[in-house]
Amino acid sequence: MEFVEKAKIRLEHWITHNDHHHEEYDLFAEHLEDAGKTESAKAIREMIELSEKSNQCLRDALKNL
Repeated sequence: MEFVEKAKIRLEHWITHNDHHHEEYDLFAEHLEDAGKTESAKAIREMIELSEKSNQCLRDALKNL
């Protein structure tokens, strides 16, 4: 298998992996909010936004292979 094909597989895996974590993080933020820990939930939601931006970079890299 050529390097570019391996790179595509790796990027696709990272994107899927990160998407799965976003779901977990969002649920965790909801639990924090339910527990009255709104500032902690806010920090987690900010991290989700930053992580989504990094995932967009991975998608861009994949698209440009």
